[in-house]
Amino acid sequence: MSWMSRRSDYTPKDNIKMINTLKQLRDVGNTVIVVEHDEETIRAADHVVEIGPGAGVHSGQIVAQGNIDQITNNKNSLTGQFLSGHQKIALPDQRREQNGKVLTIRGGRENNLQNIVAHIPLGMLVCVTGVSGSGKSTLIHEILYKKLSEIYHDSRTLSGEHDVLEGYEYVSDVISIDQSPIGRSPRSNPATYIGFYDNIRKLFADTDSAKAKGYTASRFSFNVKGGRCEECSGEGTITLYAGCRSYVPYL
Repeated sequence: MSWMSRRSDYTPKDNIKMINTLKQLRDVGNTVIVVEHDEETIRAADHVVEIGPGAGVHSGQIVAQGNIDQITNNKNSLTGQFLSGHQKIALPDQRREQNGKVLTIRGGRENNLQNIVAHIPLGMLVCVTGVSGSGKSTLIHEILYKKLSEIYHDSRTLSGEHDVLEGYEYVSDVISIDQSPIGRSPRSNPATYIGFYDNIRKLFADTDSAKAKGYTASRFSFNVKGGRCEECSGEGTITLYAGCRSYVPYL
């Protein structure tokens, strides 16, 4: 049996490959359980289990389960209602108008960018899309973000190769939000980040067993060999690469 929590940065082409990989794992005798919101994956599943009906205090129940036809015909299934088309999220009738302020990257040629000119209208929700490896991250992170960081935060930051960034005077700051760990270690979590886990480690250290063995609070850290699980190195899961840019965590 394998369990996988899917990543969210697949392109449609990657998604098809990933679904085919999951089916191959199933076809050789495995039970594959996927935690997923993606429509194509749900439709490809042999059996679907929907938990709800809401989130938090409004959750914790099995709303529907069965094959895709049973899910779409179940009036209690919110997932089924959207899959069947009975419920839809309507597109907005109007889009926000541009305010005339634009960031323009001229001569972008970092990595595989071909001396491009890109316009980023300000005050709007802007989506940069394209197939994997097309240069999206290079354009936005390596050139745009790093150039603005160089201007507003640290002049030592080296941006990707380009001629000029126009319109930066319309911007007062830049913030990058990514999937980096919230602390200094990939083992960081909200409890360690705010210091709450320090109290838990002290409780462990105050037990009679810990005192008899001479353990201090530092022994009960995800980062300390001997005090943590050495099988997963304190990360809680063992992550294996399964192809198609997919990483499968094993508990």
